Amino acid sequence: MHLSEVMTIVIAFHGSGYKTFKEFYTMHVLPGWHQAFPNLVSYTRFVELMPWCLMLLCCFLHTRTGEITGISFIDSTPINVCHNCRAHSHKVFKGLVKWGKNSVGWHFGFKLHLIINDCGELLAFSLTPANVDDRKPVPNMTRDLIGKLFGDRGYISQKLFEELYERGLQLVTKSKKRMKNRLVKLIDKILLRKRAVIESVNDHLKNICQIEHSRHRSPFNFLVNLMAGLAAYTYLPKKPSIDIYPKDLPALPPAIF
Repeated sequence: MHLSEVMTIVIAFHGSGYKTFKEFYTMHVLPGWHQAFPNLVSYTRFVELMPWCLMLLCCFLHTRTGEITGISFIDSTPINVCHNCRAHSHKVFKGLVKWGKNSVGWHFGFKLHLIINDCGELLAFSLTPANVDDRKPVPNMTRDLIGKLFGDRGYISQKLFEELYERGLQLVTKSKKRMKNRLVKLIDKILLRKRAVIESVNDHLKNICQIEHSRHRSPFNFLVNLMAGLAAYTYLPKKPSIDIYPKDLPALPPAIF
């Protein structure tokens, strides 16, 4: 099989609704896709071919990024590799994953950092161990972005704000309780309240595109699964998005928007 065919089948799985790739390949692809893929191989052989398409998947995913609109949202979500009670005996990702903690609790695995635009399209992503600070990968992820970047309180940093501002990107976050009050434009307050759109994107990635499960047997196949899931998300006909442009509000002054 060609690597392009392997990529197509792997991406198709994430939009198929099947819970496991083995079930999808043996019950759907092998019986019904011979006409489209005449050189189909067995399931075992296909799993052996999957790591070889990792680099091509990464390159292809970069061609599927969205348009820079000047309004971006950033967030991170945990990618667990096993249940917490089995972390002490986990061996597949030994030395690659760490313990991390968020508002939900402790988790063992990786952390996926995402940046999207107001249309729900992916702009940038980064994968780190779960214990990495949310602010660390931001400079590299935002190299090509301009406009405004909205994040939660975990991204508050004067140094990071100044670094991004010099490049034409303004980082906007909510203030902590003990911070001094500051003037914020009305449109920035509105967009901060709309930041939950990226939480919906994370939900789509995990529950529809299935980028997270605990059945991985090699780091390379984990990365293939993750890249294919992100690529499958870009093909969703309806993505979480916000509509902030005034249509029926002629009484409001244009400067607000």
